[in-house]
Amino acid sequence: MEFLNIEKRVDTTEIAYVIDGFKNGTIKDGDKVTVKGTIHRIKEMSGFAFVIIRTARQQFQCIWEEGKSAISVKDFSVEECVVIDGTLIAEERSRLGFDIRIDNMTRISGKAEIPPVEIGNDRKMEKLNLATLLDNRIVSLRNPKIRAILKIADGVQYAFRSFLREEGFTEFVPPKMVESGAEGGADMFEVDYFGNKAYLNQSPQMYKQIMVGVFQKVYTVGPVFRAEKYSTNRHINEFQGLDLEMGFINSFEDLMELEARMFKYMFKVLNEQYAPELEMYLGKDARLPELTTFPKIKFMDAKQLFADHHPGEQGKRALLEPDFAPEEEKWLGEYFLKEYNSPIVFVTHYPTVKRPFYAMEDPQDPKFTLSFDMLLNGLEVTTGGQRIHDYEEQVAKMKKRGMDTNEFEDYLTMHKYGMPPHGGMGLGLERIVQNILGLDNIKQATAFPRDRDRLRP
Repeated sequence: MEFLNIEKRVDTTEIAYVIDGFKNGTIKDGDKVTVKGTIHRIKEMSGFAFVIIRTARQQFQCIWEEGKSAISVKDFSVEECVVIDGTLIAEERSRLGFDIRIDNMTRISGKAEIPPVEIGNDRKMEKLNLATLLDNRIVSLRNPKIRAILKIADGVQYAFRSFLREEGFTEFVPPKMVESGAEGGADMFEVDYFGNKAYLNQSPQMYKQIMVGVFQKVYTVGPVFRAEKYSTNRHINEFQGLDLEMGFINSFEDLMELEARMFKYMFKVLNEQYAPELEMYLGKDARLPELTTFPKIKFMDAKQLFADHHPGEQGKRALLEPDFAPEEEKWLGEYFLKEYNSPIVFVTHYPTVKRPFYAMEDPQDPKFTLSFDMLLNGLEVTTGGQRIHDYEEQVAKMKKRGMDTNEFEDYLTMHKYGMPPHGGMGLGLERIVQNILGLDNIKQATAFPRDRDRLRP
């Protein structure tokens, strides 16, 4: 009988091992090293060549010299996976402080064809239009600057999960196929479910409220589907939802305070653990701001503020609309950044007509709800608020809206058997990433975007 040895081994072929060894002096100039990775770029010169190797998060330079290497660099192509036996050469001009001279190089993948886009040429990649990048997504994702976006997305999800776990939240997994919509809207993808109609879930709203009755504090991370026919730079039809719900709240202010602490933590995590990726978009040594101030303003006050600074037809028109236009959100972001040095502002008390049936109305003025949006640099990335927890109150509001309560039997059942005062919020991962990195289009912030015209790859 044989048994697995599950003790983790040190992988000496990882470039991180060589970097650490060079820093602490255990690997020195002239030492033999073995490293692995993917050929990112080859720049041939007379009698030698620079071979840039790409790993999961690093790039490093190797030198091929005619007569000193056992292989010919002409036998290799970009995107081939290789193992390099080489000699470490200290080099002050190198970003890592050293290069690696290639003594021998072994291909461990199949021979690679020339990619349809030049992954190793950042300037050419940046000049490609978005459609070309997405059409060639399988290989364009390998470009270090493009994949950095997904690394930041990883950091946002990690921070979301780790913060909420520390706050006593429990993660759960809601279904993605449902009998009816959580929001009561029509923008849903219909699927055939064994001969019956079903839909891709447009929100985990009902399920996270149900789970408040189980765990009191819950969150979920997963895809959300919206069959909206938008074609804008901030809409996609499948996005990664970061949702939470908490019970026994004193007011919806508890939710905003929680989210403010969460974003403070999130920015700290990104600055400390994802600095290389941030620098690719924000500049060398640049970091996200330390969040210290979190202004809040009521919806109508925000509308009036915009109107006061935009006299004339634009301001008058803004006061008549029950929601913000994108230019209004952008201006509010700029205003609060300039006046209070805060990239975040909470806008509260949205009109009841623009919020779902489960939003609790403000007892002081039922035309408005105990709800909020969080704007990050002038882009709405969060919608949240307090929910109705009383059965009779919820039924009355649904009937007032002309809704058939029989279609919401499961949703109303939880109210029948006692629910604490509760509320929650939903965040869009891609919008957060788009905003943090200053991306032109939300499709850049997801690995495989889905919109009305794209279902591949």
